[in-house]
Amino acid sequence: VQLVESGGGLVQPGGSLTLSCAASGRIVSVASMAWYRQAPGKQRDLVAEMIAGTDPVYKDSVKGRFTISRDNAKNAVYLHMSSLAPEDTAVYFCNAQIAAPILEEYWGQGTQVTVSS
Repeated sequence: VQLVESGGGLVQPGGSLTLSCAASGRIVSVASMAWYRQAPGKQRDLVAEMIAGTDPVYKDSVKGRFTISRDNAKNAVYLHMSSLAPEDTAVYFCNAQIAAPILEEYWGQGTQVTVSS
């Protein structure tokens, strides 16, 4: 299984950006998909998560600004980010719990998001 992310880049404060992540391989089922981020010198933190059959979960600092969504037919997850601030600058990683056929955790390679004027 591979997770491939796209959509990172440079954006001005207050701007918006949407990240995409698609899973490929011999996937039987997807239990959850999530976005994490890691700023320089800091630990990797959960940003938003969608577990099958439950409501999305968000990091407090992104609530109301970020929206996670999934396309189950494409085994994809998206993160729409708005009202971006410099503190959102980080490498964003896609994460998924996928059965292929054994349930395992997978990570994408990461995509840089830089919020700066």
